[in-house]
Amino acid sequence: MSTPKVESEKHGELNCWRITSDSAELLIAQQGAQVLSYQRVGEPPLLWLSDQALFKQGKSVRAGVPVCWPWFGNLARNPQSVQAMYQASEAPAHGLARGRDWQLLGIDNSSTELRIDFTLPEALGNLPGWPHSVALNLSIVMGEQLSLTLSSENLGSDPITISQALHSYFAVSDVRQVRVEGVAGLNYIETLANWEQRNQQGDLGFAGETDRIYLQAPEQLSIVDPAWNRRILLRSSGSRSAVIWNPWTDRAAELIDMANDGWQRMLCIETANVWDDLVQLAPGARHTLSLSIGSEPL
Repeated sequence: MSTPKVESEKHGELNCWRITSDSAELLIAQQGAQVLSYQRVGEPPLLWLSDQALFKQGKSVRAGVPVCWPWFGNLARNPQSVQAMYQASEAPAHGLARGRDWQLLGIDNSSTELRIDFTLPEALGNLPGWPHSVALNLSIVMGEQLSLTLSSENLGSDPITISQALHSYFAVSDVRQVRVEGVAGLNYIETLANWEQRNQQGDLGFAGETDRIYLQAPEQLSIVDPAWNRRILLRSSGSRSAVIWNPWTDRAAELIDMANDGWQRMLCIETANVWDDLVQLAPGARHTLSLSIGSEPL
């Protein structure tokens, strides 16, 4: 096994790094410390990058793994304790971290595993409307699997409450033919039907727009993709909730950075701390949210 190769690239307005090893290729943007794509040699991509993705400053790329922090989704849909942390009028969807440039702390490719570390300096009290001091770091490791670890340490003197997610876009052959294992028996919030709580019967298949918050999610979920003869394995820690999303036809047509049929080739399973699975940090406390992505043949 040779040492992974690191190259700097520019995609549109964004600074990026392409990392290539004997077994996989990874593309990361400095903005949002966002993984844009990940593909193992000889296999279809594991993470999906939209054909019509926009690489613009201040706008999250529709691809890979955006980091949603210090809130997830629409702030007004978050619990009051999360809303109370923010003191400005307009709240961007999915928080403040994904549209900002993170600082690269280092790339270690001295072994067959590559590690890349980022921090968001503005989180130390300089995020607009969010006057709290948090050491926010993301570590990405590419080895036999791809692993992401997001850590938040409260450096202030008051407790804080956040919601967050690693908003992963997975590549699939055809979302209508895949299923998600690991959700059977779980309660979930059906956001498309007045946020009702329901119970999942069996594996989850897809026949229309899907936007659900699964509660008490297990540490492992899987995407079974018969056409590509593979199972994508998601292992998480520090999370008890998962958001599963696909926009389907009408919603995809409204998205300028997704082809009208792009919904067929992607599925979001977001490793999260949302709903009643919030992160409450006392002064000096630290929380770590982790996800590892691998695959195996069926």
